[in-house]
Amino acid sequence: MSITGRIIGYQFPERRAEGPDTRAQRQSDALAAELRKAHGREQVLLTEKHDLSQHQAMLAEEFEHRLMNSLQLISSLLSLQSKAATTPETANQLNIASLRVAALGRVHHRLHLLDHEKTVEFGQYLKNLCEDLTGLLFENKDGFAITCESTKADIPTEFAIPLGFLVNELITNASKYAVGNITVRFENISPARHSLSVTDDGPGLPADFDPSKSKGLGMKIVRTLVKQVGGELYFANGENGDGTIFTVMFHSDRNAVRGT
Repeated sequence: MSITGRIIGYQFPERRAEGPDTRAQRQSDALAAELRKAHGREQVLLTEKHDLSQHQAMLAEEFEHRLMNSLQLISSLLSLQSKAATTPETANQLNIASLRVAALGRVHHRLHLLDHEKTVEFGQYLKNLCEDLTGLLFENKDGFAITCESTKADIPTEFAIPLGFLVNELITNASKYAVGNITVRFENISPARHSLSVTDDGPGLPADFDPSKSKGLGMKIVRTLVKQVGGELYFANGENGDGTIFTVMFHSDRNAVRGT
């Protein structure tokens, strides 16, 4: 064999021995490059998601603002129309409708504060809601008040929202008959079972009263909301037949809800 042949025969195995290390390095570099690309794509997606969340938050805030303005406008128009009504009964119905719309606006605003919360301390929330409704329903009525007696309980927001509208409706209905006071009471029967009642000091319910047969819009709304939280609705007259007590028993455990 020539010298050249011996040199080539010696060098070839040496370069071949370096091959696996070089190939592993190339694979490692390619993997690192792919990871960097994946990280970059992830950062872009996170940025886009953040921008989308901000945009959605701005839209939600704008919607809330417009809805509140619309409810206030409707309430004002109904109030003005009640003053121009030709009969006392028409005026009374328009005034009730005005108060109901305004109350819904108040409740909606307070519930909007729960949009991003999974649970709410319902006792304190209920007290704040009663203060709002007192200012709205009894602003120009001396001697009238809404008293709230509540215990502490963290309940899912999905329950607090319909319960807020339920309390609003029961109080609005009671305000038409109350002589001076309305009492809202929230109690814990067990860790996941609760009692929510609204009591007024009006003339009481007629002997044949049946919520399921009531044609009034208010009672229809009440029954729908009670069903939404999977609760049971009870009613009774107060002591000596005076006043009315509406009570809703419900579970705050999602698994206990029977359906909507």
